[in-house]
Amino acid sequence: MSHSPADLLITGCTVLVHDDQERVAFAQDAAIVVRDGRIESVGGAAEVAATGPAALEQIDARGQVALPGLVNCHTHAPMVALRGLAEDLPTEEWFNDVVWPVESNLTEKDVELGARLACAEMIRAGVTCFADHYFSMDTVAAVVAECGIRAHLGEAYFSSQGPQGREKSLEFALRHRGTADGRITTALAPHAPYTVTDVDLAATAELALEHGLPVHLHAAENRDQTDTSLARHGLTPIEVLDRAGLLATDLLIAHGTGIIDRDLPVLERASGRTAVATAPRGYLKFAWPDTTPIRALRALGIPVGLATDGAASNNSLDVWESMALTSLIQKSTEGDPRWLTSRQALHHATLQSARAVGLGDSIGSIAPGRRADVILVDLTGPHTQPVHDLAATLVHSARSADVRTTIVDGRVLMRDRELLTLDVPAVVRELEGRLPGLVDRSHGRRIQEYDT
Repeated sequence: MSHSPADLLITGCTVLVHDDQERVAFAQDAAIVVRDGRIESVGGAAEVAATGPAALEQIDARGQVALPGLVNCHTHAPMVALRGLAEDLPTEEWFNDVVWPVESNLTEKDVELGARLACAEMIRAGVTCFADHYFSMDTVAAVVAECGIRAHLGEAYFSSQGPQGREKSLEFALRHRGTADGRITTALAPHAPYTVTDVDLAATAELALEHGLPVHLHAAENRDQTDTSLARHGLTPIEVLDRAGLLATDLLIAHGTGIIDRDLPVLERASGRTAVATAPRGYLKFAWPDTTPIRALRALGIPVGLATDGAASNNSLDVWESMALTSLIQKSTEGDPRWLTSRQALHHATLQSARAVGLGDSIGSIAPGRRADVILVDLTGPHTQPVHDLAATLVHSARSADVRTTIVDGRVLMRDRELLTLDVPAVVRELEGRLPGLVDRSHGRRIQEYDT
C-alpha cells in the first residue's frame, strides 16, 4: 500500500460486497480507500484509521450504505425531453403518432440538453453508468465526458437510412471507444430486427467481430413482435439474430419480453456473450402480456441487467424503481414469493448489470482493483427504519432520493445531494424555450414506421 495520501477515504459505512460464490453480503463499519480512480482497499474503519493512509478528501458515511454505482443497461437518455408527451397509447400509436414524428424534429442542441438533463437525473439517483442507444451520439459523448458519468454508447440506425446508417454507427463506435479517460465504451447499434434488414444485421455481426465491438439492439421486445416475425419469416426475432450471426458477437438485447421457449436453446448455443436488459415499468404501461423471462435466462447463465428504457415510455430514469419492480413482477409472474429475493435484485442491479454492458471486470462490485464507482445511500429516514433485513430495506424501502453521494472513477459528482458537474436550472430554461419546435407534428413526417 502506498504511503502517499489516498485520493478519497470513505469511512464508517456499511458496504455491499460480493463473496466468492457471487452472493451479496454486507461489511459493517467499513472504510473504502480510493486511489487513481480505483478502489485500493475495503477494510474495517478502525483498522484503516489506525494504520491507513491520509486522504486528500474524506467522507464520513456513518448511517449510510456504500453500493456499487447502479447501471442503467438500456436507455435513450436524450428522450427525457419527451417525458410525458405520449401517454396512454398502445405501442404502435406511441411510435407512429407521437414519438417518431417528434424525433424527426430533433436537433443536436435538443439531444445535448436532453442528455444533460438525463445525466443529472441519473447521477442524483445513484446511476454511475448507462447504456445509451440513440442519435447524434457525438453530442451525448461530449456531455458524458464533461459531467463525469460512465457510459456505453451506440449510434442507432435503421436500414431506411441506407448504408450510411450502418457506416455512421461503426465510425462512431471506433472513434469514441475508450474516450473520456476510459469512461466511454461503445457498441454497434442497429435498432431492431423489424427495422433493420437481414443483410444489415449480418453485416453488423461481421463488423462487430472484425473490430472487437459489442452490439446493442432491441429484439423480441414484446409477444406481438415474436408472433409477427413467426408469421412473416417462420422465425422468432431471436432466431433472426442467430441466422444473421449476431449470437456470435457480444450482444445486449433490450427487453426480450417476447422471448419464447423455442428461443432458449438458441440462446444457450450462442458462442458470443449474450445479455438481456429488462425495463419493467414500460411493459406495464404498454400493457404487454409478458415480462422478461429472467428465471429461464438465468438458468442458461445469461445475465439480465436492469434498465429504464427512455423517459418517453418510462417517465423516469430511476433504476431503483426498476430494481423493485423487477423483484415484484418476477414474483407475480412466476407465482413464487421466494423467487427474485432482495439479494438477487441487488445482484441484478450490480454485477449482472455491469456484465450486461461488458464491464463485468471493472465495475459492479466494491473490491480492490475495481473502478471507484460508488454511491452512498442514507438509511436514517423514517421510511427506511428500523432495518431488519438490509437487502429488503434497500430494494423495497429505500428510494433514489436517499442517494446522498455519487462517485464515478473516484471523482465525486454529487455530494450531500448537490450536483457538482451539471447546472440543471440552466438546462431546463434552455430546453423549455425549444419545446414548441420540438413537439410540433404538423409536418406529417416520421423517422420510421412501426409495423409489427
